[in-house]
Amino acid sequence: MAFNDRGNPFRGRDSNRGGFGAPREMHKATCSDCGVETEVPFKPDPERPVYCRECLPNHRKPRENSRY
Repeated sequence: MAFNDRGNPFRGRDSNRGGFGAPREMHKATCSDCGVETEVPFKPDPERPVYCRECLPNHRKPRENSRY
């Protein structure tokens, strides 16, 4: 058996392995902006806001295009 023939044909980063060999544990949370129930890959802290996938970009700082 060749090294690349070990069971899962999708061995890239989209194979739900999380990059560390185990599935990522997801936790339910409520978005602090729109109130929709969502899942996050960390245990939510009641003292900090949690945002869903749609609201999160509204709270991120814009990146600078400068590389140097």
